[in-house]
Amino acid sequence: MTEHAVVIAGGGPTGLMLAGELALAGVDVAIVERRASQDLAGSRAGGLHSRTIEVFDQRGIADRFLAEGQKAQVAAFAGVQFDISGFPTRHPYGLGLRQNHIERILAGWVDELKVPIYRGIEVTGFAQDDTGVDVELSDGRSLRARYLVGCDGGRSLVRKAAGIAFPGSDPTTSNLIAEAELAETPPEWGIRRDALGTNALGRIEYEIRNGEIVYADHGPVGILVTEQHVGETTEPTLGDLSAALIRVYGTDYGIHSLTWISRFTDAARQAASYRKGRVLIAGDAAHVHPPDGGQGLQTGVQDAVNLGWKLAQVVKGTSPESLLDTYHTERHPIGARVLRNTMAAIVLRRDDERTKALRDTIAELLGMDEPRKRFAAEMSGLGVHYDLGPGHPLLGRRMPDLDLLTAGGPVRVFTLLHDARPVLLNFGEAGAFDITPWAGRVLLIDAEYDGKWELPAIGAVAAPGAVLIRPDGYMAWVGDVNKVGLVDALTTWFGPARL
Repeated sequence: MTEHAVVIAGGGPTGLMLAGELALAGVDVAIVERRASQDLAGSRAGGLHSRTIEVFDQRGIADRFLAEGQKAQVAAFAGVQFDISGFPTRHPYGLGLRQNHIERILAGWVDELKVPIYRGIEVTGFAQDDTGVDVELSDGRSLRARYLVGCDGGRSLVRKAAGIAFPGSDPTTSNLIAEAELAETPPEWGIRRDALGTNALGRIEYEIRNGEIVYADHGPVGILVTEQHVGETTEPTLGDLSAALIRVYGTDYGIHSLTWISRFTDAARQAASYRKGRVLIAGDAAHVHPPDGGQGLQTGVQDAVNLGWKLAQVVKGTSPESLLDTYHTERHPIGARVLRNTMAAIVLRRDDERTKALRDTIAELLGMDEPRKRFAAEMSGLGVHYDLGPGHPLLGRRMPDLDLLTAGGPVRVFTLLHDARPVLLNFGEAGAFDITPWAGRVLLIDAEYDGKWELPAIGAVAAPGAVLIRPDGYMAWVGDVNKVGLVDALTTWFGPARL
């Protein structure tokens, strides 16, 4: 039986990101992926939000995505677009980039980190004991792991086999999403709403020019169309797609050459727990919701970045197993809020007179400066706040990517995070901090920074004397030379002192 410290079920964006995080920490991790290659039928998710780009920047790989995508203002709620170009971030935009390209780039990074991937195989079951998990594979083989992480989608076998409840709301609408060829060109591309929901047609290939989408003259078409009835359990067909198009548009435009089709609903469900013993779940395995706002891929990647360093420290014996409980504590409320926002957005998308009145009212409120900033920060991922207790406004929030001056020369904060190690930044007198008991675990940097400290939606905050940054880029302690609470923070997040 082959052994790994961690086995990840599923090699989509969440699984790939988690594997990369663990590999950076020197953990023996492997992925089990049912696809024979990383090729993905259809484009699926359409891009990246600002905070997800920041996460990639923290690992030194953001340029790979920026080189292939198209910058655009993509943060939105219920059709209300937000311009985040004035937010204090190096990436005050989203990125138009199809999921097949996102996965390919992530897979290339993971390959560079020498992560083995068992392809063309699925996890079919497992049994956990006090020391690990025996993972059964569809080809009859077994793997032994200290921990198993289910990143295997909304129908997660890992979640079901672990006995983790998946409560939530049943669907009220059903949509088909597909890619195909059209014999006839529609008179207009873009979004169309009716009383049942939102529909859209657009070429897969496009350019963004002056903030506007300009579709290619030819090529496959991305289709989103609302079905008349909810509750179909069979796999959707070209015939189903044709019928739905005719109902909404009066014609199916001679649809043919179907590349990919899937059905999704507005059902919203979230796992009752993100961990059960040595089994954890992340991404769609932990939460499913309507795609409005493009939150799914983003939330999954950020699940992975929150979990990765914690799991690595537990595996390596740096931290007690209880650290894994903070993964649920921090990420479950974030997932719950995503579900709430997407459910509300779906309702507001309907086109009956009452909903239009409500949507207009919400749009008016979101036109006001304070609500606009708060929702823009939330929908872009820049407003995530982990409740780490009272203290400085920076505590529990993302660390800004400041330009620092150090003894070694100028350096960006995110550059210091490329190796997924925690960092203690001292902005006061050099040598004021001694963290020898955590040497080798926490990087101590004496730095100078004389600029403003700003947070999206919050604005300017008082400059701290020192900050302790977790590998995921969030501040675990904010203080000064008095060091009040620092030892507790170091112990909580990076294990007990070693003399």
